[in-house]
Amino acid sequence: MPRSIVAATVQGPILLCDEGLSVWGGVDPATGRIIDALHPQHGQSLAGRVVMMPTSRGSCTGSGVLLGLAFAGAAPKALIFREAEDILTLGALVAARLFGHEIAVLRLSASDYDQLAGESDAEITPSRLRAGALDWELSPETAKVDLSDDDRAFLDGAHGEAAQLAMEIITTMAAAQGATELVDVSRVHIDGCIYASPAFLTFARAMADKGGRVRVPTTMNAISVDHANWRAQGVAEDFGLPASQLADAYVEMGARPSFTCAPYLLDDRPTEGEDIAWAESNAVIYANSVLGARTVKHADFMDLCIALTGRAARAGVYLPRNRAPRRIIEVTLPEGADDAFWPMLGWLAGQAAPDRIPLIRGLEESAPNDDDLKALCAAYGTTSASPMLHIAGITPEADIAPTPDADRVSIAPEDFAQLWQEFNKGAGKVDLVAFGSPHFSEGECAALADLMEDRQVHPEVAAIVTLGRATLAAITASGVAARLEAAGLRLVPDICWCSISEPVFPPSAKVLMTNSGKYAHYAPGLSNRAVCFGALAQCAETACTGQAPRFPPRWIAGGAASSAVSRRA
Repeated sequence: MPRSIVAATVQGPILLCDEGLSVWGGVDPATGRIIDALHPQHGQSLAGRVVMMPTSRGSCTGSGVLLGLAFAGAAPKALIFREAEDILTLGALVAARLFGHEIAVLRLSASDYDQLAGESDAEITPSRLRAGALDWELSPETAKVDLSDDDRAFLDGAHGEAAQLAMEIITTMAAAQGATELVDVSRVHIDGCIYASPAFLTFARAMADKGGRVRVPTTMNAISVDHANWRAQGVAEDFGLPASQLADAYVEMGARPSFTCAPYLLDDRPTEGEDIAWAESNAVIYANSVLGARTVKHADFMDLCIALTGRAARAGVYLPRNRAPRRIIEVTLPEGADDAFWPMLGWLAGQAAPDRIPLIRGLEESAPNDDDLKALCAAYGTTSASPMLHIAGITPEADIAPTPDADRVSIAPEDFAQLWQEFNKGAGKVDLVAFGSPHFSEGECAALADLMEDRQVHPEVAAIVTLGRATLAAITASGVAARLEAAGLRLVPDICWCSISEPVFPPSAKVLMTNSGKYAHYAPGLSNRAVCFGALAQCAETACTGQAPRFPPRWIAGGAASSAVSRRA
C-alpha cells in the first residue's frame, strides 16, 4: 500500500523527474526552477507541482532549500518517491511542524510509481491519493521506535524546548525510516550553516532562542561568507550580515567554528567503526568509504537535532548489513591517467549506481592518495544518493560480500571521453580558476605551490583557493601560503565554491576552470558561467596562460579511440 510519510492535503499537476535531483545547487531557491544543466528536466519548475522522482541525490542542504522554497511560495505541493529518501522528507517535516507550510511526502512501490507516472494531475489527502482512474488508500503505518529512559526525558522536555523539539523530529523520522531504536553518536558535523535562503537563519535562530545547546563535539561546514573579512571584500550587507548571523547562531549553541566542508582534514578525525552524525554529502561519503566510520547522509536540520541530543536513528548504513554493495562496477585504470581520473570516476560511478552502494573493481594496483579519494567521493555525491562506495583493494570494507542480488556494470573509456566533453563546454579563454571544492588540503596546497614555482597567475585571470581555517593556519606556518600568494593566488577561508557568491566570485568572470568534479557539475547552475575542467597541473597552466586546454589528455583521447577501434573490430 502507498505510504504517507508527511501528511498534507494538496493537489497539482505532476512533474515526473527521470532522475533524482539535488535541490541544493540544482534548483533556483527563489523560483523552484531546475537549474542543474545536466538534469533531464532542466528548465522545468517544481513550484506548485506534485513532483515524482526515484529519490533525491546530492547535497544534504536540500532540506533547508526546500524550506526556503516554502517560504518563497515556490515549493512543490508534494514529493513522491520510489526509493527511501530522507533529505527532502525532513525539509517537508520541518516546514509543517515548525512553520505551518504543507508539503505532502509519499513513498510508492515501483509498480504503483510507474502507474502514477502516466497521469497528469494528482490530489492527495492524509488518507488517499487520487489521479485519473487511480484512487488509492494511503497507509500512515510507521515502525515503533524503542526509546530509552533518556530519550523519553528529552520528549518530556527535561532538557529544554529545543532539545524536546529535536527529539520529536528524530523519532518521527526514525519511524518513517523503519528504525526500531536510536544510537549514540560521538560527534556531529553541521551542514545547515550555509545561508542558502533566509529559512536557514530562521530555523537556527529559533532553536538557539529555545535554548538549544549541543551535547556532543560538533564541527561546522563551510559557511557563505569569509566570516572575518566579508565587509572588506565588498559583500552586500543584506547578504553578509544574515550569513554571518547564521554561523553565529550555531556557534552560540556550542558548535566549533571550523567552517570547512572537509572535516576529515581536521586533526581529530573519526576512526573505523565509530558511529558519527555528519551532514555534507562529500564528508558523509568520505567518512563511510575511506575512514570506515558510520553515518547516514543526514539532512540539514537533522544534523542540529542530533547534536542537541547525541542520538540518531539506527537505520541505513549505521547497520552493518546495509553497508554491503549491491552493484559491482568494473573499471580499467587508463595508462597515464592523471589526478582528473578520480573525480571523473566518482561522477561516473554515481551515475552507474544512483541508488545503491557500489563496489568498484579493477583498480587494485592503483595507489590513490587521500586527495584522490576526496575528489572521487565528492563527485560521486553529485550523481548518487548513496552514502558510500567501496573500492576493491583500497577502502577498508571492500571485502564485504555483495548482496545476493548485486548486478554488474562497467565504465568504459568512452564514458570518460563523453564526460570530458560535458565538463568542458567553456570557451578557450578562462577568467577564473577555482580550486578547493571540497576545501583544499595541505597536500593539495603544497602541490599547487610546486606547480606555480617561478610562475605568475595571468593578469586577466583570478585564481582562488578555498580552504578551511585549520588548513590555512598550517600552510601559513609552513610557508606554503606565502608561496601561493607570491604567485598571485588568492586564499579564501570559511567559504567553498558551492556557497560562494559575488563579489568574492569575480563578477566579470565569464568562463571558469576547476579540477573539481563536484564543482564542474554544479557550477553551470550555481554561477551561470561556462565551465572547463582538468587536472591540477592543467588548472595551474591555465591560471598562468588564461587558456583552457583545447583537447582532452592523452589518457582519455587514446583510451576512447582504442575502445572505438575494438568495438568496430
